[in-house]
Amino acid sequence: MAISIDGYLLFFKKSSAENIATDSSVNSQSNSNASESSSTSSSSSSSSVDSGYQNGTYTGKSASMRWGNVQVKVTISNGEITKVQTIKYPTDNPHDQQVNSSVLPTYEDEAVKNDSSKIQSVSGATETWKGFTKSLQNALNKAES
Repeated sequence: MAISIDGYLLFFKKSSAENIATDSSVNSQSNSNASESSSTSSSSSSSSVDSGYQNGTYTGKSASMRWGNVQVKVTISNGEITKVQTIKYPTDNPHDQQVNSSVLPTYEDEAVKNDSSKIQSVSGATETWKGFTKSLQNALNKAES
């Protein structure tokens, strides 16, 4: 019995220590990758600002998602996104109405702030996010110079 406990402690405790070391290494790597991603996205943001968009108002294609269609209109001024409006979105039931009325203003604001369709999704509104970003990217493709 004592031998089996010693064997357990020898092999499994060592593995646990290695797992902890591996986890720290992975976390350290993730943090490093996150830093690289931040600088990469900063670079791509500034290059898209440098190239800019053509001024005007552009409507993206309606994007069909699981709960309905989402369509976005974007206004470009001085080569940057100045306004994003969601002109079509699911309203078939009270849940859709509640979710969309709370997340769409967030998505619109983030798109203007980021000058891009690369925005974070809100938990519980992933399908709307997919449609929003797809339609927005379509509109931005039309606006590219």
